[in-house]
Amino acid sequence: MRFNYTPVPAATAVNHAGAPAYVLTPALELYAAVATAGLQDQFYEKADTRLARLRHLVAHNDARFVAQLAVYAREKLHLRSVPLVLAVELARQHRGTSLVSRLVARVVQRPDEITELLAYYAAANGRSGSKTLGRLSKQVQKGLALAFNKFDGYQLAKYNRAGAVRLRDALFLVHPRPHDDARQALFDQLAADTLPTPYTWETELSALGQASFATDEARTAAFRQQWTELIDSGKLGYMALLRNLRNILEAQVPAEALGRVCATLADARQVARSKQLPFRFLAAYREVLALKTGVLTSALTALGLQPNPAAQVLAALETAIGHSAANLPGFCPETRVVVACDVSGSMQQPVSARSKVLLYDVGLVLGMLLQSRCPNVVTGIFGNIWKRITLPAGPVLRNVQELYKREGEVGYSTNGYLVIEDLRRRREVVDKVLLFTDCQLWNTHLNGTSMAQEWASYRRTVAPHARLYLFDLAGHGTTPVQVQPEHGAYLLAGWSDKLFDVLTALENGGSALTEIEQIDF
Repeated sequence: MRFNYTPVPAATAVNHAGAPAYVLTPALELYAAVATAGLQDQFYEKADTRLARLRHLVAHNDARFVAQLAVYAREKLHLRSVPLVLAVELARQHRGTSLVSRLVARVVQRPDEITELLAYYAAANGRSGSKTLGRLSKQVQKGLALAFNKFDGYQLAKYNRAGAVRLRDALFLVHPRPHDDARQALFDQLAADTLPTPYTWETELSALGQASFATDEARTAAFRQQWTELIDSGKLGYMALLRNLRNILEAQVPAEALGRVCATLADARQVARSKQLPFRFLAAYREVLALKTGVLTSALTALGLQPNPAAQVLAALETAIGHSAANLPGFCPETRVVVACDVSGSMQQPVSARSKVLLYDVGLVLGMLLQSRCPNVVTGIFGNIWKRITLPAGPVLRNVQELYKREGEVGYSTNGYLVIEDLRRRREVVDKVLLFTDCQLWNTHLNGTSMAQEWASYRRTVAPHARLYLFDLAGHGTTPVQVQPEHGAYLLAGWSDKLFDVLTALENGGSALTEIEQIDF
């Protein structure tokens, strides 16, 4: 095969690191940018730059595809802000049909998304001060009117929050036609700002937090009782449990209450309904690990409770994340897989302004989820060098923590080509190489090779049928290899376990866009 092979295609651009790279089609670039949009400053790209690129890409894509992508982002990827951006930008580009109104009504799934959409609409149209709202596009107004009628009094009261745009402002602007007399009464209350304060776990704890106590013991006892009552009431949603595990443990709730918490966390149906991104489990896991378990254990033993409640919660979180990616077609026991995680400096960016979870944490979580489902797998991390690390099968979050502790062992550059070079030099035949990265790879060793060259050489001389899957976690618009089936290279983007549905589509001959284009809209 010295002469009869397809040469490596020439790179068409450079990436943010200055290395040769390949541009994506407008549809693939929009998909990648949306699936990874934290809408905050990143290592290589400012939030305003990402917004400008989204606006440009919306204008250069088919309107129906943009609408399908917005629905996919909201309903499958469980993103909130970026679908609203797509809806507003589509309204600026598309006229003549009900596409925009139907899209707005569908992606607005909480009352506060009405006000968030309006706030972005104002910013996108250059409005400020007394003209913050102004007139709306007729289709946006119609879509928001439909959305208003989806929410009951509890939802409207819960999300009737202070901000540049309030629900009351939105009501006066949109003028939704109520479906019935009961809805009219709700709208009247919203207009008069007399919606009753709803009972929520937040309001209960807020009231308790403002109370004074004679001793710290009395305060702890009061919070223990409150958390126990909330757990017993069933009014704590799944996300509320995840975010408050540390508080619940510190309140030293009784064994029965903690058992109910763990049972809820580990229940497969509850996990599916909760729509949590996998890295949320990692954030909760780390909060529990951060507890001073020695002091907590002593206190609970003195109360006659189980001596290691934190371990019980950690086990429940492992079970919970294990329910993700339960079935992965194309990953049978004979399938040989490499899972390589980028831990370079550019990957050490939080996924959102309020999150402690970094992009490379997301890569580690998704990588370990795959490893837990693949019996024949090589796992490793790359930076300056590529390092294989042997980890036990099964414990996803514990393995993430192990990799997290070792990322400094490989340095902080982005020499992803070393993963493929290592396979080629070993003449090791594998079926799939899965790279979790921001795709901004380059060769700091300056030895004349690249990911694209190594991949072409590996397929030509060692494993002609191997496939390379690039899991793009940042969406900057370029890739280190040309993503086309004839080159055995494919792109997936995002932070959700829905990436594995895309992986299934690719295995079945589809593309990363197949799932999106099947959205019924």
